[in-house]
Amino acid sequence: MKAKILVYALLALILATIHFAEAQQPTKIFRIGFLDSSTASGMAVLIDAFRQEMSKLGWIEGKNITIEYRFAEQKSDRLPELAADLVRRKLDLIVVTTGPTALAAKAATTTIPIVMTNPAEPVGEGVIASLARPGGNVTGLSSLAVELNTKRLEILKDAVPKLARVGLLRSPVDSIASSVQLEALRAAAQALKLKLDEIKTQADAKGLESAFQTAKQKQVGAIMTTTTRPFFAERRRIVELADKNRLPAIYFQKEFVDEGGLMSYGADFDDLFRKAAHYVHKILKGTKPADLPVQQATKFEFVINLK
Repeated sequence: MKAKILVYALLALILATIHFAEAQQPTKIFRIGFLDSSTASGMAVLIDAFRQEMSKLGWIEGKNITIEYRFAEQKSDRLPELAADLVRRKLDLIVVTTGPTALAAKAATTTIPIVMTNPAEPVGEGVIASLARPGGNVTGLSSLAVELNTKRLEILKDAVPKLARVGLLRSPVDSIASSVQLEALRAAAQALKLKLDEIKTQADAKGLESAFQTAKQKQVGAIMTTTTRPFFAERRRIVELADKNRLPAIYFQKEFVDEGGLMSYGADFDDLFRKAAHYVHKILKGTKPADLPVQQATKFEFVINLK
């Protein structure tokens, strides 16, 4: 009897030791990279939405994840260098925003999972094979920017009486992403019998000031922009210049209206960034990117400034 008690005691001690050892095992800290072409300040509101959703899913910075941020500061030619830097750090996953950031990350690694938040047209830009079967190491979301750009042009014509010329602010870089948007906008302008004046500009103070001067010289009746992160980052400056030059404008995100812009129509980008957190969650839990279809935006907002 005493022998049995001793055996049970030893078993209990062994099990307790095992559980204690397991409890002492440090929690793995996953390392995530975040790559964007614009600026930290300009992207803060969307990054906050992503981080808050990650927190709801149990991922806390400093506890079980770390995030390394890289911003190209409006210089798209820096994206390959920044993507390569993230890859060298042997991260567990990389979050990217637009098509150009996704292409840069994809070129830098074929093994580290990549989650997209809002590229305009990831199939057309050559990032993925298809929405249903993205293949490779890239998945995430699409903002439907191409389709929504043409809808914005329609709204602008309806909102501005006798509108004939529209100034389109666009990046001076002829990327695949911009080409896809421009092709659709040119066709839409022709169908709507509008003259589309394309104004190439850097998304900085000097470039935007010059762009609006050009718009006034061309006597455009309204302004819009292509959908890019650099323009979003400089939304306050763009809104101020449109107001200064008394040009009605429609924007691609509600945050422009928050800064005083006239109106916006587009995908709910907060929702896209929150959904991106769910993709990250699934991948960190073991799901392969290739097994996660790319989702298109499902929530849209039309916001008018009534002030």
